[in-house]
Amino acid sequence: MGKHAYIFPGQGSQFSGMGKILYDTNAQAKELFEQANDILGFRISDIMFGGTDEELKQTKVTQPAVFLHSVIAFKTLNNVKPDMVAGHSLGEFSALVANNVLSFEDALKLVSIRAQAMQKACEINPSTMAAVLALADEKVEEICAAVTKELDHDQVVVAANYNCPGQLVISGSTEAVDLACTRMKEAGAKRALLLPVGGAFHSPLMEPAKAELAAAIESATFNAASCPVYQNVVAVAVTDPSAIKTNLIAQLTGAVRWTQSVQAMIAGGAAEFTEVGPGKVLQGLVNKIDKSVVTNGVS
Repeated sequence: MGKHAYIFPGQGSQFSGMGKILYDTNAQAKELFEQANDILGFRISDIMFGGTDEELKQTKVTQPAVFLHSVIAFKTLNNVKPDMVAGHSLGEFSALVANNVLSFEDALKLVSIRAQAMQKACEINPSTMAAVLALADEKVEEICAAVTKELDHDQVVVAANYNCPGQLVISGSTEAVDLACTRMKEAGAKRALLLPVGGAFHSPLMEPAKAELAAAIESATFNAASCPVYQNVVAVAVTDPSAIKTNLIAQLTGAVRWTQSVQAMIAGGAAEFTEVGPGKVLQGLVNKIDKSVVTNGVS
């Protein structure tokens, strides 16, 4: 019998109506949503269930909304004991609730602080992200380094999300990302497409958000893990609470090594991956990384 991994999506998987069925059909879920409304100081559940796409795109809403859908869906499963967990970017906080490192309340507060700190960082520098398709990771990294070296010192572009083989997201200042996209296409990329995001997540441009998030993480209680979490920035199994904290802070400016994390989970015995939360993006990525494993979802 192979091991069962539980994985949690990040920003971008939100949709109007998310979590409403859980709220309407499960008393525990309803209680948790109401608790979240109290913690955040506004009725995020109303925006999740009936808000417009624009309302859901507000940073103070998007990240807590995806977190809440994922974690509440997980908590309503019966006696689930994951063998390992991982989350994509924001989803790492959901994973840390699933393996008992963070409480629901503490994780939600951290997610809210993270979202607002990232929003502030986005407003400091004009920045963006772009998806690059069908170009080798090494070539993408090489072009990013060359463009950063070529432009002024305040212009930067880096590889930010290693989603699956042939799908990588770059992140940085607008001018650098634009130039990198041109170079990627010249180098043979099938597409190099700007993404509708608020800023350069998982790049050095998120540095202004780091101090605020680090202070909040350092003051939160991190418990012993009930199973390993494969963290984005290191793509290996981690159980030590102090190492988990360090990696969670580093994730803000570091790359999401999703391809490498999934490969490491499979090497560690994972044969089934269950995505918990809105959408099916991660199931699709896992299937592209390794077709031999079983994928399914809970929403």
